[in-house]
Amino acid sequence: MTGPIGAGKSAALDAFARHGAATISSDATVHELLRDDPGVQRELVERFGPDVVGSDGADRARIAEIVFNDPEQLVWLEELLHPRVVAANLAWRAEQEARADPPLLTVAEVPLLYETGAERRFDAVVVITAPEAIRRERRPLADAREQRLLPEAEKVALADYAYVNDGTLEELDAFVADVVGKLTA
Repeated sequence: MTGPIGAGKSAALDAFARHGAATISSDATVHELLRDDPGVQRELVERFGPDVVGSDGADRARIAEIVFNDPEQLVWLEELLHPRVVAANLAWRAEQEARADPPLLTVAEVPLLYETGAERRFDAVVVITAPEAIRRERRPLADAREQRLLPEAEKVALADYAYVNDGTLEELDAFVADVVGKLTA
């Protein structure tokens, strides 16, 4: 599952979980790496200095301030994190498949799915989108990251399922229930 910042991917991921899918969030994996991975923290300190890591792990706000104002630094950070996120997602998927009672459906939230070529690792793609005004309302601090993303219309055209998340949570839930039904039939 993918979509632009503020579209409601997290709410959709929660809905997939409510409907029985095993779920994983790439954003959550990044947060875990920044908080808990000593190798990532060491690389961050070497690149950005000691003030980017504290007792609770990497200072995400400080790192964001650095990388979202400098495209070269953002590329470096993505090159550091993306392989680790992919490895974590693949390991999680293998764990799900190895379970005695594996889930009928696994859903991974991957914000940069098309931008990184990750769509090839999945059987189906769901795009969650929303009108720009609604996205800005939900995430007023959306930044230069969006400018690097594949245009929303292209993502929708490439997706197997797409939903414009401009209604209620119940409507989003109904869309997710329909997708789960189709994918597990």
